[in-house]
Amino acid sequence: MRKVLIIGATSAIAEATARIFATRGDALFLVARNADRLQAIKADLDVRGAVRTATATLDVADFAAHQAIIDHAERELGGLDTVLIAHGTLSDQGECEKSAAALRREFDINALSTMALLTSLANLFEARKAGTLAVISSVAGDRGRQSNYVYGAAKAAVNAFLSGLRQRLAKANVDVLTIEPGFVDTPMTAGIANKGALWAKPDAVAAGIVHAIDKRRSIVYLPWFWSLIMLVIRHIPEPIFKKLKL
Repeated sequence: MRKVLIIGATSAIAEATARIFATRGDALFLVARNADRLQAIKADLDVRGAVRTATATLDVADFAAHQAIIDHAERELGGLDTVLIAHGTLSDQGECEKSAAALRREFDINALSTMALLTSLANLFEARKAGTLAVISSVAGDRGRQSNYVYGAAKAAVNAFLSGLRQRLAKANVDVLTIEPGFVDTPMTAGIANKGALWAKPDAVAAGIVHAIDKRRSIVYLPWFWSLIMLVIRHIPEPIFKKLKL
């Protein structure tokens, strides 16, 4: 039985992942901003078979509240061995181009809050010499594109942080998983029209996340073909890349 803390638990991907953990009889501590939505998800997970489910609200930009939430999860579940960090916003690129304050807000949510949470969690798991830290990043972090380079830069920062953290914690038998989804059909992307064959459903991504955690993977692209797509995009020469409309 896993004892799982999920931060950003009301996101579509996180909720789908929690359902898989619940059907396996795991214990879950769910964290998000919307208390009513958390209670609805909790009720569903209890029916699905979670051995224990508890919730708490958190604004991830309130860095001073992070440790209290981790401590709360520890008390409720009798310890932690798995964490999934899934919160985030889809940045308004145009607004961030006009406003440094908007840019900073997006970095606080999509990068710095994740790094701060991981700092506390890494120290906890390192001392125990066990555990899994899994973070939903994005393929957008592999190369900046004019259409979303603020969001991409935040995810790139998270990816670099996770890479170093993974190397550090390997000696302590702690797994650090970078999850890089491509296009996923969720409420966060509801405003995007003309979704095509490259778009995945949250349930499919969730299954890939749980499989990667179980197999103790380091990096996973979901669906798998995004690893090939991003390999090509990363290697497009800069003079050509500057002319593309991506």
